[in-house]
Amino acid sequence: MLTTPVVRQLRTRLEDAEIHFLTKQKHRCLLEANPYIDKIYSFEKKLEEIIPSLKAEKYDYVIDLHHNLRSLKVKWHLRSKSFSFKKLNFEKWMLVTFKIDQLPNIHIVERYLDTIKSFGIKDDGKGLDYFIPENEKFDIGELPERFQKGYVAVILAGTYFTKRLPAAKYLPLVSNTQYNFVLLGGEKEMEMAQSIMTVADGNVIDFCGKLNINQSASLVEQARLVISNDTGLMHIAAAFRKKIVSVWGNTVPQLGMYPYLPGEGSKMLEVGGLKCRPCSKLGKHKCPKKHFNCMNLIPEQALINWVKNNF
Repeated sequence: MLTTPVVRQLRTRLEDAEIHFLTKQKHRCLLEANPYIDKIYSFEKKLEEIIPSLKAEKYDYVIDLHHNLRSLKVKWHLRSKSFSFKKLNFEKWMLVTFKIDQLPNIHIVERYLDTIKSFGIKDDGKGLDYFIPENEKFDIGELPERFQKGYVAVILAGTYFTKRLPAAKYLPLVSNTQYNFVLLGGEKEMEMAQSIMTVADGNVIDFCGKLNINQSASLVEQARLVISNDTGLMHIAAAFRKKIVSVWGNTVPQLGMYPYLPGEGSKMLEVGGLKCRPCSKLGKHKCPKKHFNCMNLIPEQALINWVKNNF
């Protein structure tokens, strides 16, 4: 998601170029409808699956936006002129380990775009892209009539436990039947969703574990507001310029992956002043301090007020 401005602006600047994208198979569905990409290469586990096919393409350039051992292997095999993203791993380590912030105050998208500045590309300011295949768009006409008049998409998903706002934090909000809520997430969020449903009175629909990513994205696109953890659907919501309140636990916006150019009125909600935060640049499966204050101290009233003021 965060690399899509690079693809779009390469296409705009180099109209006659052929642009290919390499990713893992599980992420392929995020890109298949992107009109700026001519061909997608993907692999399940090992790069060796596709290296011969990549070499046969005889690329002029390789834009490496991952800059890890795997992408280094690709560049070594292709032997094309390459441009590599600067990951700033040392600066991230300093922030996570010693809470010393030496990171540049810019979004990671802007740093991705720096990778292609040699092509004379300047940011077009159009943000992220996300394209949903027609056959995977969700028809909200299938929802109860009250939801067709407007709903809040609540994204419970998060790769790690420490990036997910606890279910109890949503209960005061969803128990207010003045608003309608659609719960989105995967199978591991199903238990959270069931807890939230205990206070629902016809104003909540639980889609956790029931939709694919494009169907979930379609519901996000059609939502009036979006509440989200630091996760992929948050960035999809930003691509649709939705009004988002993003909730931050063990990760912090300073790492540069906050919503990029979301809708006006968006807000980042976090607990400041915690000496243990951030405890990781990605997330953890449990709180190292066992108190989980980065999420447990998020004020429920802040969510209620934001929805009330923006719905």
